Amino acid sequence: MQAQDSFGRRATRAITRMVVTLLVLALAAAVGFLLSQLNARTFAVERRGEQLVVLKGRRLPWGHVPYAPGDARSVDAYAPIPAEGESPAGLVGQRFSDREELDRALFQLFAERAQSRILSDAPAKQEQGLAYLRRAELLSGVTEEQRRTLRRLQADAAFYQARSKLDEARRMVAEALTQLRLAAESQNPNARAANQMLSEVGPAARALEDSLRRAVHTLSGPAGAGTTQPPAPDSQQQPLPPGPDAPARPQGPPTPEPTPHSRADAGMP
Repeated sequence: MQAQDSFGRRATRAITRMVVTLLVLALAAAVGFLLSQLNARTFAVERRGEQLVVLKGRRLPWGHVPYAPGDARSVDAYAPIPAEGESPAGLVGQRFSDREELDRALFQLFAERAQSRILSDAPAKQEQGLAYLRRAELLSGVTEEQRRTLRRLQADAAFYQARSKLDEARRMVAEALTQLRLAAESQNPNARAANQMLSEVGPAARALEDSLRRAVHTLSGPAGAGTTQPPAPDSQQQPLPPGPDAPARPQGPPTPEPTPHSRADAGMP
């Protein structure tokens, strides 16, 4: 009888221990699953060499991998970012609980870098600024205030792009006039055609060049600077010399030589 009681107690204790173990394992599995779900929704930005890499949490309680969004349009937005020798505070080393929080932090970096570049007169710098603006435009989780900032930066970029293109057009017009003058002054079969082209488009081209120069260097300046006169274009400093085959300009009637009577009437000796 005592042996049966002893066996029953041992069996009960074994079953109890097994149930407790299973409960502990189930609880640990549930906690691990919840931590995996939370980690899978988190994002981070890490500096790796000369790049800032966007990371997404694994489906494990720990660890991150480079983020590869399923939407092809979003790939450029989260591609590695040039570090440019810095680790931006508020971005690198931070843990973001969702993609919207990450988007707001990335937008801040893109907007700052874009603004410093679109104000540059160097085309390469402007192109870099436009690239950052395009990446900022792809971020869907930004705030309304950040959207207004994006529209303002896009308007600034459009203005400075237009000014650069106008200045480039002015240089091309001036270069074309210089080349036509050189051809018109030479002794070759194209001299006559060059003279005709200069006669046809020269005045309008010089006026266009002057207008472009004023638009770029005066009208696009700060308010109150519009009274400053731009430097005279080189094409207006000296008249165009006629080429060898240029048509002769009509001459006015010769001034008549004063007669002795006209000299006397005028009181001349």
